[in-house]
Amino acid sequence: MSDQLTLASEARDRVGKGASRALRRDGRVPAVIYGQNKEPQGIHVEEKALVRLLATGHFMNSVVMVGGVRTLPKDVAFHPVTDRPLHVDFLRVGEHTQVTVAVPVVFTGEEDAPYAKAGGVLNVVAHEIELVVDAAEIPSEIAVSLAGREVGDTIHLSDVKLPRGAQPATDNAEFTVATVVPPTVPTAEDEAADLEAGVGVSETDAADGDGATEGSDDAATDGEEQPQG
Repeated sequence: MSDQLTLASEARDRVGKGASRALRRDGRVPAVIYGQNKEPQGIHVEEKALVRLLATGHFMNSVVMVGGVRTLPKDVAFHPVTDRPLHVDFLRVGEHTQVTVAVPVVFTGEEDAPYAKAGGVLNVVAHEIELVVDAAEIPSEIAVSLAGREVGDTIHLSDVKLPRGAQPATDNAEFTVATVVPPTVPTAEDEAADLEAGVGVSETDAADGDGATEGSDDAATDGEEQPQG
């Protein structure tokens, strides 16, 4: 089960882009708590504390006590260049509210799977599976066993043993979680592409290339002797 996280917060007395920018300059991140048919509550949290929780890897599927309010993170907006968090949405939840969360999938037993010994490759289609669970029983991960899997197998949602009390958010039991594909065999086209890219050149070509490199080095040296403008 995911650990319950805690995040201190303060009420926001001003809204708007200008107020949000001022908060971010002070190392704070604007946020809102909504849900349970109550008025949305504008807050701000410490950026460093938020980043620490994001780094746990299970922030989005954990109950977070924000200023004493039980919530579930629903969205985090990040700056497109710096990747700093810009805004967070929190949903109020009761202790045993049924919530929909995306839970990470982990695969076990690959080292002993027949496909691995045959050189097959696991192609992961779904890195997360959305579940409907009790807010107090959110799993930290979904373990999918690869034992007995052969090349050509497909792992569907119906093949996955879900944690007790959890139900899939989709009705599609044939939803593909992963497939096992054959090892990649180089084709004539692949080899031709490698040759065109200079992979596997002959020793003569390599020697010619060394000479060209030496000439380039001389040119570079000459260039270095020129005064810098």
